[in-house]
Amino acid sequence: MAKTKQQRFLDLYQPVHDRFERFCRARAFGDMPYEDLINDTLLIAFRKMDSIKNEQAFLSFLIGTAIKVLSNSKRKMRPKSGVDELVFNNHPDPSQEIEKKFEIEMLHKALARLPDLQREALILFEISGYSIKEIMEIQQSGASAIKQRLARGRKELAVIIKKEMEMPRQSSDSQIQSSTP
Repeated sequence: MAKTKQQRFLDLYQPVHDRFERFCRARAFGDMPYEDLINDTLLIAFRKMDSIKNEQAFLSFLIGTAIKVLSNSKRKMRPKSGVDELVFNNHPDPSQEIEKKFEIEMLHKALARLPDLQREALILFEISGYSIKEIMEIQQSGASAIKQRLARGRKELAVIIKKEMEMPRQSSDSQIQSSTP
């Protein structure tokens, strides 16, 4: 008996769900709710499922589609000031401690400040576990460009996180100095 289109789609999606969700959480942070990105992407992927030639590349197909959905969404929206804190805080992950949540939020905020191509390369490589060769295909760039985006992205990410970590300490130092007689 032949599988229905819906069952075939679910069979392809279930093994990659966790990796795809992690990518969407990290990539959509500050731009749109990650659930919306997942839902929009899955709807488009289901409609275009007949065009998939290699079922082994289903996750890459989903990520490429998600990047396009996010790009279209950003184009439609007017620029925002700052990061929408509610996007992250409305979706608590009860399995993580508060400290880990803080670190993840800090990482997502820092990632959101990187240029799109650097951010996507870092998320794909470091969070989703893609190889440089796979990222080359997704971003349609050469190996040296991907390596350069990763190196620059890591460097910029370190600078952003270092600045963020120094800010609270600087403000508390100034409060201590102003409170002493």
